[in-house]
Amino acid sequence: MPTDIRIFLNERGLTIPAGSRVRDAIAAALPELLPACEAGEAFVTDGRGLPLALEVPLEAGTILRAARRSHRGVAAPDADAGC
Repeated sequence: MPTDIRIFLNERGLTIPAGSRVRDAIAAALPELLPACEAGEAFVTDGRGLPLALEVPLEAGTILRAARRSHRGVAAPDADAGC
């Protein structure tokens, strides 16, 4: 089993330990965004645009997008999905 995996977060390659979760990837690459994710003010989606919770385990090659929610009335991914 590999000790590290390669994922992509906001189009940037990132090597993280195998067994990491979405939360770990955000903490490693965008630590300033993690509190906003935890508070529901930001969100993370997979490569298909589907929302992901912070505790979802990651696999090699996973594509993630993280962003702050818009306050201008533009719909964001399902708020119940976590970050």
